[in-house]
Amino acid sequence: MSATISPAVPKLVGVIGGGRMGAGIAQVFVVAGAVACLAERDPAAAVAARDRVAMGLLRAADKGKLAEPADAVLERLVLVDDVSALPADVNLVVEAVPEDPALKVRVLAAAEEAVGEQAVLASNTSSLSIAGIADGLARPERFLGLHFFNPVPASSLVEIVIGPATGDDTAGAARSWVAGLGKTEVVVRDSPGFATSRLGVLLGLEAIRMLEEGVADAASIDRAMELGYRHPMGPLRSTDLVGLDVRLAIAEHLHRELGERFAPPALLRDKVARGELGRKTGQGFFTWETS
Repeated sequence: MSATISPAVPKLVGVIGGGRMGAGIAQVFVVAGAVACLAERDPAAAVAARDRVAMGLLRAADKGKLAEPADAVLERLVLVDDVSALPADVNLVVEAVPEDPALKVRVLAAAEEAVGEQAVLASNTSSLSIAGIADGLARPERFLGLHFFNPVPASSLVEIVIGPATGDDTAGAARSWVAGLGKTEVVVRDSPGFATSRLGVLLGLEAIRMLEEGVADAASIDRAMELGYRHPMGPLRSTDLVGLDVRLAIAEHLHRELGERFAPPALLRDKVARGELGRKTGQGFFTWETS
């Protein structure tokens, strides 16, 4: 069966970083018919990223969600060993590196030098200032935030973050591409935590405080939100999925920007200090299978 390729999806996409988020972003683009060039400098990390995409495609095929064989889709994933190796004619570059502003600026500036002026650059940041990152770029009008959600293939939402310098054509292209992926957009202006992280982190921090104070156990707190408010996943399990270290870093950023209501609880800091980071380490607020 041949692939059904949406004309709205860019033909050639660059993804910087092959962790869980970067691999998921690459996967949704190759499924939609694009060629995705995934940049990872570490050879072992590159192999792991390819394996993540391959496993994701096999799971999608098992569920009948692929229009062509998984192997054929995987052929559209190309690994490159440096951002400078991204093709000059790429249409879109999405960075999915850790939430370090200096690192994000560095890899996006390198991508900007490697690709043509036609390319749109995007950050998958969940909370950092788009304007602040744009200050380090030569073409800030071609830059915006594309905040995907974990797990990317299963999530229907992409938060499009418009910076003060983002051009109207850049924003329009992003809306078209999100629709071409079969996902739904929410468009927000650049502000600390945007819409989703600001709300999600606040709920998660309060759930941690409730656990810390002995209001209820973790399973009960989550069940209350799942059954009482129809959340598909409770705030503590969601924190485990995101990573306690990631949630702590975002909370610290929002604490600096927005004040005391985002102050991280001691329990969150203690768990991160002990290496209990959630699903990726096997232990967070819940115990997870690591195999």
